[in-house]
Amino acid sequence: MTEQTHTSSPAAAVAQLKLTNARPQRNRTLRRFLKHRVAIAAVIVLTVIALVSIFAPVLERYGDDKIDLRAAGQPPSADHWFGTDRVGRDIWSRTLNGGPISLSVGVGATLIATSIGTVLGAVSGFYRGWVDNIIMRITDIVMTFPSIVIMLTLAALLPRSVWAIILIIGGLSWPAVARLVRAQFLSIRESEFVVAARCIGVQDRRIIMNHILPNVVAPLVALITFSIGSAILTEAGLSFLGLGVPPPTPSWGNMLESARNLDILQNLPWMWIPPAVMTVLTVLCVNFIGDGIRDAIDPRLVL
Repeated sequence: MTEQTHTSSPAAAVAQLKLTNARPQRNRTLRRFLKHRVAIAAVIVLTVIALVSIFAPVLERYGDDKIDLRAAGQPPSADHWFGTDRVGRDIWSRTLNGGPISLSVGVGATLIATSIGTVLGAVSGFYRGWVDNIIMRITDIVMTFPSIVIMLTLAALLPRSVWAIILIIGGLSWPAVARLVRAQFLSIRESEFVVAARCIGVQDRRIIMNHILPNVVAPLVALITFSIGSAILTEAGLSFLGLGVPPPTPSWGNMLESARNLDILQNLPWMWIPPAVMTVLTVLCVNFIGDGIRDAIDPRLVL
């Protein structure tokens, strides 16, 4: 009986310590974020963009791939709010329907990069030693190669599709996540509640998932937000070079590809300005939200 009481006491202390510190910290973080006016405004604007993208089939006036040669190259008007392209497709409809594709690429690629980086960073930081050396050397090798060159090569070799672009961007963007998670694990693994969990015989998997990983979420979320904006820009760059989302599927990136034509760039600006504005606005909102999250979780910053 005495041994059982002694064994359960550290476990209760660990649980109580985590419960006592977690709630006030979450409340303080939320209050600091709500004071960040630019981030709150960015959340509102990004929410509107996401809702417009989700309900694009309801808001569009014409099909995004409907061709009307009689209306080809028309400037913005009452019939076509954003004008038409050279084959008569409605720019308003294509801009709306390009939103889900670009946002899906940004979110999907970030999820893949986050999953790979979190697993590798957690294993590397927790076990250290030769495991850490192998994983970090692989990470260094991936970071050494110019990612844009590899992306262009893979995009040219693989069948062009939205999923291929998501896999390419996500599969080459995990090193930054792995380094962040590893650094956090190296710091937290020596904390008192982790040491107490080891003393009572808690399995490594449970220590990683239940004790350390929840404390890594806050800085990881800040990095994720920046990664989404970076993935959207990367997709736009690949599409601008003709290796991104394949037409006729609209995305803001492949709509910008038309700006490579000097005649369109000068005489038909309504073909590229709407997707350019939406791309810039979305990335700015994501980055502002990331700034707000970073400031909120950093105790050294006072808003």
